[in-house]
Amino acid sequence: MQKFTTLTSVAAPLREADVDTDVIFPARFLLLLDKAGLGKHLFHERRHARDGTNTDFVLNTPPFDQARILVAGPNFGSGSSREQAVWGLTDFGITCVIAPSFGEIFYSNCFKNGALPVVVAGDAHERVMAAAESGQALTIDLETQTVLLPDGEAIAFDIDPYRRRALMLGLDEIGSILEDDGDDIRAFEARHRSGQPWLFLDDGRLERLFAESHPG
Repeated sequence: MQKFTTLTSVAAPLREADVDTDVIFPARFLLLLDKAGLGKHLFHERRHARDGTNTDFVLNTPPFDQARILVAGPNFGSGSSREQAVWGLTDFGITCVIAPSFGEIFYSNCFKNGALPVVVAGDAHERVMAAAESGQALTIDLETQTVLLPDGEAIAFDIDPYRRRALMLGLDEIGSILEDDGDDIRAFEARHRSGQPWLFLDDGRLERLFAESHPG
């Protein structure tokens, strides 16, 4: 994953509440197996009319078509657990979503794919939304855990320290395990290899044993 430290971008405003994962990434595209290119299907029914032409949906409208931040209403990413909702966002270029609340599984999936979900509620969320609607850039600073508005106001947000560290280092779950427990894993493997060497015929011995048992 790419490291996430700071991000400055215009933010696409989406005031709608309860935007579920089927809206974000429609089920009919779930058969696509490659993450690359999924961005073109993001919000497909909102971005394209029945005749295939583009609508006036916010992500089709400059400058928001280049946004790397999305400011949404409450309960964003509810519904199914499909990870493709996050894959579509990140492939489109959106790596931060700001909302008063999120669907639980969607929130977790963001961290697994290098995206930052920021919980900002109440009046603070309204100020962030208004700044997004103005078309001015926001800055997300993960180190200081703040959203910096165009007028200089810094709005703080909370994030689990483990997840924050993983994003800043660009580590997915496997990467985090190797980073935190790599020495213990290598020590265990060394003891296992030493105590049960017959399980590790990976240095040519397996081929020799096969050759000896199948002469000619």
